[in-house]
Amino acid sequence: MSRVIALCFLLLAAVIGFLHIDSRPAWAPFSGNEVIAQEADETNQAQPESKVTAKTKVPSQPSIASPRTDWLPDTGAPSVHAASLIALKDGAVRAFWFAGSREGAPDVVINTAVFDPKTNAWAAPTVVIDRVGAEKGLSRYIAKLGNPVPARLPDGRLQLFFVTVSIGGWAGSSISTMLSDDDGLTWGRPQRLITSPFVNLSTLVKSPAVQMTDGRLGLPAYHEWIGRFGEFLRLDITQVIDKRRMSSGRSAIQPAVFVNEAQDATAYFRQTRSAGQAKRIPVSLTRNAGQSWQSATDLEIENPNSAVAGLTLKNGAHLLVLNNIEAGRYRLVFMMSNPKSGQWQVIEVLENDEALPDQERKEFSYPYLISASGSDAHLVYTWDRKKIRHLYFSSAWLDRAYSQLPVQSNAGSSIEVKEAQ
Repeated sequence: MSRVIALCFLLLAAVIGFLHIDSRPAWAPFSGNEVIAQEADETNQAQPESKVTAKTKVPSQPSIASPRTDWLPDTGAPSVHAASLIALKDGAVRAFWFAGSREGAPDVVINTAVFDPKTNAWAAPTVVIDRVGAEKGLSRYIAKLGNPVPARLPDGRLQLFFVTVSIGGWAGSSISTMLSDDDGLTWGRPQRLITSPFVNLSTLVKSPAVQMTDGRLGLPAYHEWIGRFGEFLRLDITQVIDKRRMSSGRSAIQPAVFVNEAQDATAYFRQTRSAGQAKRIPVSLTRNAGQSWQSATDLEIENPNSAVAGLTLKNGAHLLVLNNIEAGRYRLVFMMSNPKSGQWQVIEVLENDEALPDQERKEFSYPYLISASGSDAHLVYTWDRKKIRHLYFSSAWLDRAYSQLPVQSNAGSSIEVKEAQ
């Protein structure tokens, strides 16, 4: 009898969830924020760049200071991964990352620390949430935690999304979220996002959310169970009010979204293709603010089944950090593109262990980019699973790199849009 009652409650919850998600408010455009460049060419903005100068590096100039580098605070954990960043109201930057004995271990916790740009120093790290705290807050068994991603709500609160797993591996994940009224000093009780009214599993998050003009967030997410594809979730704080598939059947996960205009955006993905298939970056486009996404030809940059990070600056420059090799994660580069040129160029080789024997090569992975001013860039990435590296690129450094990019489009630089699958 109890099983019958439980089943009835489950079906009722599913119906309520379906009705909630299906009562879709009018779709709002992307927010016209600081990342939109007024002078960028409209035609090229709607199309991702495909021409790549993979080994080109913009020459350094002594008059411009080199990017500043340091490390996130050491917590004593043997393994760290999946760092993310967000700018705070006072001009500081807060980082999040997970740490433990290994990825997926029961002792993994999500940490946070604040970087003060005035002193160029990180404050002592604190624990945001651990597995036991997640279990108590969510009232369900939690086996592991991962992938923290922060966002800023229109009312000024911070929102933190993170991955929780109750059964199986990462394919059994769901997204949970917490809110903070004091810029991350304290957090409210975690809640689980309901991304499906029936089987609310296998939804993960890795990349920053985008703002919509109605004050809601667009959250790039991805699915790993029975197919690997990207999804675009439209959120009203902790409620999923809509979701759209971004990369159906393309073995493409962890979408990083470049907002070009109010209706136009481009998503680059981590490829998870089988042997023999192209190890390039899958691409999708939207011209209606995320309501629908069309697959496009791959970006002709190598990708070894590893995450990419993207960012657009005020001047229209697109930034991209990734492993630009077909296998391994021993090389990490910083690339830049002018939307008018149709070309990507490597402007800084961040890490490169290519000259070392295979067994001595380290892993450099999971980059995450933000801008605090709209013209600078903070970058964090995993360094051999033992540390998190932080780099700061000043406005002057990025402006100099941008000024040296080609400004004329090359023939054949446009992207072919494929029919929806």
